[in-house]
This record gives sequence, C-alpha cells and structure tokens, in this order.
Amino acid sequence: MKAKNIKHSQLRRNLIILSLFFLFALYIAVKSNFQPIRRPYSSFLSICNKIPPSLSETLVRYATTNATLLQTFEEISVTSRILKEKSPCNFLVFGVGHDSPLWATLNQGGRTLFLEESKYWTLELNKEIPWLEIRHVMYKTKVSEAKKLFDIGKSKQCQTVGDPRLSKCPLVLKELPSEVYETEWDLIMVDAPTAFTKNLPGRMTAIYTAGLLAKNRRDGETDVFVHDIDRDVEDKFSRSFLCEGYTTEQVGRLRHYRIPSHMSGDHTPFCP
Repeated sequence: MKAKNIKHSQLRRNLIILSLFFLFALYIAVKSNFQPIRRPYSSFLSICNKIPPSLSETLVRYATTNATLLQTFEEISVTSRILKEKSPCNFLVFGVGHDSPLWATLNQGGRTLFLEESKYWTLELNKEIPWLEIRHVMYKTKVSEAKKLFDIGKSKQCQTVGDPRLSKCPLVLKELPSEVYETEWDLIMVDAPTAFTKNLPGRMTAIYTAGLLAKNRRDGETDVFVHDIDRDVEDKFSRSFLCEGYTTEQVGRLRHYRIPSHMSGDHTPFCP
C-alpha cells in the first residue's frame, strides 16, 4: 500500500512537471508571435531562449522535491484551466504550501499574492523563494465558533455588499493588508487557514471575505475556489456565502464558484 502511494505521488509530481513544460512551450510560442527586433548577432545570442527565473526555479523544485501536494492532480487542473484562460491576472491565495510556486508560475506575468497565518512559514518561504509575494495575516476565530458565526452571517449586516473595510459584519476580515481590498481579484483560492481541529482558526471568515471581495468589484466576475469542502465548515459556509447559485463545478475536494460583481446593477440579492 505504501509503495502504491509513493508511486501515485511520483506520478502526480511528474504530471505537474509536464504541465510546467507545456507552460514553458506556450511562453516560447507566444514570444515567437511578436515581430522580431533586429539586433546584432552577439546581442541575440545573449537573450535567445531565456526563460523567467521563477519558471526555471519552479521546474527544478518540482523535479527534485519529495514533498506531496495537498491537492490532487485533478483538483489542480481545475484552477490551472481557469488560469490558462485569464492569466496574466490578479490571483489571491489564502495560504502557502508546496503548491505556491506552481500557482505563481502558472500566473506568469500577473500578480499572485499569498496570505499566510504562520509567521515562521512566511519568513522561511520569503528566504527560500524570495520571488513569491507572501503577507503574514492573523485570524481571531476558532472552528468551535462556526455555528455562531454562521447564524450571524444570515443577519442583514452580513447580507449587504460593500467595501469590506466598512462592513459591520463580524465575518469580514478587516485587518488584511490594504492591497487586498484595493485590488480587483480575478481568482481567489481559499485553502487556509488551518481548520482540522476545533481550536484552530477555521476558514469561516476567509470564505466570507473572499465572496465579499468578489461581489464588491466594480464589474466583471471572480473565480473563487474552496478546498477541503468535504469538511462541514468549508461546505456549509461556501454554499451559503459564496452562493450555491454561483457554483460551476466540484472536483474531488475542490469547489469552484464564478461570482459576478454586485456593483454594476441595482438591488442584486446577496445570493441568486
């Protein structure tokens, strides 16, 4: 059984590496479609086939690591497909992990911002992978408070769309870096904070805030992904506050919502 798991893990890592090579091929193909600039031969040699450092580092990392990604290949494929459609774009990720370089690389040329609860993990990754954009954030909730917060979320103050910083809803994360509120995010991934015991923060506020950020953008739509929806909190809060009517698909433990702006029309209900 152990050998089977190792074999499966190696296969998944190989598939991710293959995907990154396809990304590299796409990068070269797009680059070749631009009108070439005539340069001296010596100058041309110095730039020929040069790829972004972040891409080469990511290829090496996944080719040599023994770490197991927390999302399956099928789950990763859902987000990577949307990134292929929208990148370069603005991608907000709650949490960092072994898959973080993958998300930033698949959004080559765009902005991928990670919000991490562990100060130690934030500092370590900033040293190890300095090109990742990571911000340390704090959560004040506990999984044990989920039922109380869910009931509060049904109140009028939590069913109103507006600037999260001005909201009176206790479910809103108001102490995130200002850039989080000032950016219109094309994709948001909720895969943190930790939530596997009752004393940990849980993802109640992260899920609610992700939905509010999506609905409060000026126009357009935001793709929101929630991982671990096999757990009660992730399932219940995403259905209620990201809205079941905005669900597009579910693969494994990943659920995908496509949430339109609520600011471009009058009297748009919190959920359809």
